[in-house]
Amino acid sequence: MAVVDAHHHVWDLSVRDQDWITGPDLAPLRRTFTLDDLRPEARSAGVRATVLVQTVTVAEETPEFLALADGSDLVAGVVGWTDLTAPDVADTLAALREGPGGDRLVGIRHQVQGEPDPAWLLRDDVRRGLEAVASAGLVYDLLVQPRQLPAAVEVVSRVPGLTFVLDHLGKPPIAAEEPEPWAGRVRALAERPNTVCKLSGMVTEAAWATWTTADLAPYAETVVEAFGPDRLMFGSDWPVCRLAAGYAEVVDAARTLTGGLSEDERSAVFETTACRVYGLPAE
Repeated sequence: MAVVDAHHHVWDLSVRDQDWITGPDLAPLRRTFTLDDLRPEARSAGVRATVLVQTVTVAEETPEFLALADGSDLVAGVVGWTDLTAPDVADTLAALREGPGGDRLVGIRHQVQGEPDPAWLLRDDVRRGLEAVASAGLVYDLLVQPRQLPAAVEVVSRVPGLTFVLDHLGKPPIAAEEPEPWAGRVRALAERPNTVCKLSGMVTEAAWATWTTADLAPYAETVVEAFGPDRLMFGSDWPVCRLAAGYAEVVDAARTLTGGLSEDERSAVFETTACRVYGLPAE
């Protein structure tokens, strides 16, 4: 079965610091990770194409990623960052589309999870930025904590012309084994037809050293039931996943968690949903 990895990162610490990589727990990530590091792992797992996702709120990163994708046989799409609150956000998006690799720009993301205001998504300037993303024909990746899901539900309703992709299931507290209130909130989000969810980031929300697929299963089952396979897509979250699992382990876990689906449904999760939502080329 062909696989599209709809969520991974790269970074070069000689070009730019990743200021979120702090403390001893994240020390394994404090090195440069390149497409050359990813490629053999992805290819051995049957991955034919990927979506490269932004890591820092720095405007220069997105054109760099687009240029990188332009010269890559692996990266089919880029989810970049731009300041949604800027009055010229539409012009910025147009300039990115016109630059090198601009045809690989498929979405925009902001680290909403780091915003202290749980209602940040509901600000007027943010909504105007989201409407500009929709007008540009792009999607918006939602990176939120469970506490921010109520605002996400509301903004999704306010901007019905934009497709929202929930990253990492909305970061459920898997290690704490506390599915609520996350589960109820993610089901409310899934009721909105312009939402999609990434089956990604679970291993790093679980206990890094001791997690099992059984630990992940209740959370995966929740989003499979809520969104359905046609609104669910696989993502590795490499190299962040390396804190808890190797690339092959993440792929194998996702295959196990979707083992009860039909062949067509699994194809949706592992390939066709990402292609449809992000406008990626078919195999």
